[in-house]
Amino acid sequence: MSDYMFMLENHLTPDQNRVLVEVESAAAVAGVNLFLSGGAVRDMIGGFPIRDLDFTVEGPAVKIAKAIAHRTKGDVVATDEHRKRAELRFPGGVTAEIAMARQERYGKPGAKPQITPATIHEDLRGRDFTVNSLALSLNRASRGLLLDPTNGLADLERRELRAVGNYTFYDDPIRLLRLIRFRVRLGFEIAERTRSQYENARAAEVDKYISPEAFYHELMNIAAEPNPGDILQALEQEKLLQLIAPFLAGPKLNLPGFAKLLKARQLLPFGVDVHLDSAALFFYLLNEKITVKERTQLARAIAMPRADAERWQKLEPRAKKLEKELKAAGLQKPSALYHVLAKAPGEQVLFLLVKSTERLVLDRIRNYYQKYLPAALEVTERDVIAAGGQPGTLKFQKIRDHLIVTRLDARPKKAPAPPEEPPAPPSPAAPARGGQPIARKHA
Repeated sequence: MSDYMFMLENHLTPDQNRVLVEVESAAAVAGVNLFLSGGAVRDMIGGFPIRDLDFTVEGPAVKIAKAIAHRTKGDVVATDEHRKRAELRFPGGVTAEIAMARQERYGKPGAKPQITPATIHEDLRGRDFTVNSLALSLNRASRGLLLDPTNGLADLERRELRAVGNYTFYDDPIRLLRLIRFRVRLGFEIAERTRSQYENARAAEVDKYISPEAFYHELMNIAAEPNPGDILQALEQEKLLQLIAPFLAGPKLNLPGFAKLLKARQLLPFGVDVHLDSAALFFYLLNEKITVKERTQLARAIAMPRADAERWQKLEPRAKKLEKELKAAGLQKPSALYHVLAKAPGEQVLFLLVKSTERLVLDRIRNYYQKYLPAALEVTERDVIAAGGQPGTLKFQKIRDHLIVTRLDARPKKAPAPPEEPPAPPSPAAPARGGQPIARKHA
């Protein structure tokens, strides 16, 4: 095993490792070359948590993605037939993208690119920044081989963002916003030459060629970031957020709301799927301080699909129903509260942490994340099998639920009383004033 494979397996969660094995197996059956690429490799080497798995195949990516989803009971969340890529969500909350190795040629700034199949090296040389142009081979003959045609590894070590080519921002102007997002998230500096390219592109006003769909896709990426408020603030300072809608800048940019959201998200245990719709929360807070007319203008400016708009618009009334349920008197038992919140959508729970004024509700949510959920996670698959359950069966889930209830509702054992100390020995006779002990009379 190469050092990079060892590093990868130690960075991935158990659910992510299972997905990696499934994708490798599917690529082997299809007879195509498979690579882990982009952000996943960057985050692995840079020591950041790997949030999404990005795979590149030299072959029919969408077809392979659908086959993998069918085999693993995953869901194809979205497909891009033009760029030949698909987004998948697997059991356990793991998300992944499977894309065809491709070359993109732009006729003019912001135009729809001409896509042609390519080798992995050609694909990496056509990406945005060098730290995103890394790949790790997952093929049997070269498994664990690092591919770095743009010297991104050196930039990663220097903690520096550098554009791959001279026309990075002219070909796809949304990369102007992406540069700022990566700068904030990674805490990297922008290379001097790349900063000049950025400023030249701004002076040439290539940002006016950014399409509404590109704005929407970038906002969705910001919504998935751990700290979207800081990214929005940086975009406002660079006068890039105003390109989407001028009224988003200034007091109508809901930075206090995003700060509360960041604090609430810090309660979530890392690596646990809480069924969180980050976009619904993000767009609720983004729209909270603007008028109804401005909300309509914003939706039009980013070409927001109606179904996605309804997700954030219905978030508050749905969260209010959950709040009412959490105030019920029948939730005194830890297991009862656990079962309510374990089924609740994560965005509704976080919404209440941000917006609710009910002390009882807030305390119960904190107890769930800090006490009851960690305790439930201590019930392992091995425990359930030992109790007679077989993975993949209904009985397995019932036994697991029973073990969780038993653990949550068990009364804490009383600490054993400390042993009684033997009586202290009599103290020696006090000396008389002259320093000699007082003589005792004998009977």
